[in-house]
Amino acid sequence: MSERRAMPGLFSGLSVKLIATITLVILAVEVVIYLPSAGNFRQSWLNDRLRIGIVAARVLDTVPDVMNLPAMMTDNLLTSAGAIAIVYRRAGQSQLIELDERPMPKEAVTVDMRQTDYATLIMGAIDTLTHGGDRVLRILGNSDGTVDEEAEVEVLVDERPLHDDLIAYSWNIVLISLLVALLTAGVLYLLVSRLLIFPIRRLTENMVAYRRNPENATLIIAPTKRKDEIGIVENELAAMETDIFSMLRQRRHLADLGLAVAKINHDLRNTLTSAQMLSDQVVALDDPKIQRLAPRLLHSIDKAVAFAQSVVEYGRQSGVPPRPQPVDLRALVDESAIDAGLRGHPALAFDNAVPDSLTIKVDPDQLARVLVNLMKNAREALEAAGDRIADARVTVSYAPAAAGYTISIADNGPGLPPRARDNLFVAFEGSAKAGGTGLGLAIARELVAAHGGTLTYVPLDPGTRFDITLPAATLVA
Repeated sequence: MSERRAMPGLFSGLSVKLIATITLVILAVEVVIYLPSAGNFRQSWLNDRLRIGIVAARVLDTVPDVMNLPAMMTDNLLTSAGAIAIVYRRAGQSQLIELDERPMPKEAVTVDMRQTDYATLIMGAIDTLTHGGDRVLRILGNSDGTVDEEAEVEVLVDERPLHDDLIAYSWNIVLISLLVALLTAGVLYLLVSRLLIFPIRRLTENMVAYRRNPENATLIIAPTKRKDEIGIVENELAAMETDIFSMLRQRRHLADLGLAVAKINHDLRNTLTSAQMLSDQVVALDDPKIQRLAPRLLHSIDKAVAFAQSVVEYGRQSGVPPRPQPVDLRALVDESAIDAGLRGHPALAFDNAVPDSLTIKVDPDQLARVLVNLMKNAREALEAAGDRIADARVTVSYAPAAAGYTISIADNGPGLPPRARDNLFVAFEGSAKAGGTGLGLAIARELVAAHGGTLTYVPLDPGTRFDITLPAATLVA
């Protein structure tokens, strides 16, 4: 018996996996959205500084002598822009204003505001975040308005304020993303739980409980009125559990009945054996009446003993799987023909049409039992027909088939009666002989099926043929 599995715990169930997956997906989407937004935030921050630089450029453009501007005015202008210096270039000339207390930096990272593609914006934001804000940025852009369109403005600023503002913006985005992810995941979780998780958990708990005690009819699930896939599963599960409950009850009854029949059959066989021994002694008497009735008595007792023996053999079928080994098929057919009473039969001809040196990999005992049963049935059918069949013959042949190969056992006898055809391979119903059990064909079909093959009946005119079709994997190359 397989190990029983408990229901999943609090943190290993489908619901927790669902909400975690939804949260991660939303956060991944937020990351994809965040990168362009961070690039736009950086671009807007730099544009604000550049606009102030452009205003300063307008001032420079209206002042004839920039060098005579008061230092206080230029420092206020630069301080309001958060800039270290502003450079204005036009017509090959450059004008510079800078803070008195801070010299011009030797190195600066150039940021060209005229490049506005998303890749540049995203890489710029990542660059600012990763370098910690310890650099100086040279913001480069064109002037606008009343100033010459070909004029350029440079604004030199510290990166630290931009870095700090971008970090604060990023944290706000993270908090908002987490809040949105949790709220969205929570709403989706409640919705999906109602529609899927709770019904699936109900089905799972029912299957686990029913598996542990399938004979308890109160554990059969009660289907809901849902019309979707879950409703179909509930209805099918309820029908399956009902069928299993019925089959288990029937199986238990049949097992009890089979045990009782086995005991009765055992005692009956012993009684019949004793009666058979007494009948043998009665036959030895010289009374003419006894001599006339004794053969019928012996025949009836022999049939009863054979019936009891066949029931015992059928009950002993333990379902042992085949033990395949290489077998010479022609030799096996010859041995089976001897056991079936065909070899050397005074009135019947037997043809073994199986090719020489044909080796198959099967369980020789089980396949021999199938062959003996089919050959014996053919022999008995021909013997019962007597002189009505000219050239009575049983033939065993071999032929390749689409699924492998076929071993055929055919006779030219009277064929099977309709009752036997309708119940072929059904125990206790498929016999062609009066008083037969039909167990032989039922057992033969089970043995062939255990080899992965099929046993089929083919009507002939005249005669009967049974085909044993085995898979190609059992044919030894």
